[in-house]
Amino acid sequence: MPRPLTRAQIAELYRRLAEDRPTPKTELNYDSAYTLLVAVALSAQATDVSVNKATGPLFAVASTPEAMVALGEDRLASYIKTIGLWRTKAKNVIGLSQKLLDDYGGEVPADRGALQQLPGVGRKTADVVMNEIFDAETIAVDTHIFRVSNRTGLAIGKTPDAVGDRLLKVTPPAYRKGAHHWLILHGRYVCKARTPACGACVLREGCCHFPQKTPAPKPAR
Repeated sequence: MPRPLTRAQIAELYRRLAEDRPTPKTELNYDSAYTLLVAVALSAQATDVSVNKATGPLFAVASTPEAMVALGEDRLASYIKTIGLWRTKAKNVIGLSQKLLDDYGGEVPADRGALQQLPGVGRKTADVVMNEIFDAETIAVDTHIFRVSNRTGLAIGKTPDAVGDRLLKVTPPAYRKGAHHWLILHGRYVCKARTPACGACVLREGCCHFPQKTPAPKPAR
């Protein structure tokens, strides 16, 4: 297991990620707090690309809790059948939409605890919504962030919650708002699961304790 990064190394890690991607943002398509909530709930064990392909047509006909409940579980399912776990997700999206209508007047609550009471909404989904919509300094831990945090030594933990708690402790305040996006995009495009692109990684030297780095490309002659 990699040894933890020092405080100075952590600050430098975020500085490099921020320089590499100055304006990070989610790759899920949405136009409101509600459509982001639905998109993130659908993204569990699915790619953002596959979710966007499904939600484009879906949100064209149902982009509010009222419209989604009126659409119904069976018709909703027909839009998201290309996404993994679509039956369960269809049930949860209808359930969370109904609960938003019953308890919050159709509005998405700006409270992580309240969000986690919605059907199908766990800590990761709630943290994404809190960060993206309400500017909360939360760090939602998915498989990419879990991998980057443990590989580099940024935040070592055996569970996503443990890594998330550690990230909130070690991430400098200036970087907390963007940390989720920087880490997820770095994990998605550079620090990949099977073949990490260590040779192209801005963290390779001095900010990563991963012992099995892939070789840097040889200079052209």
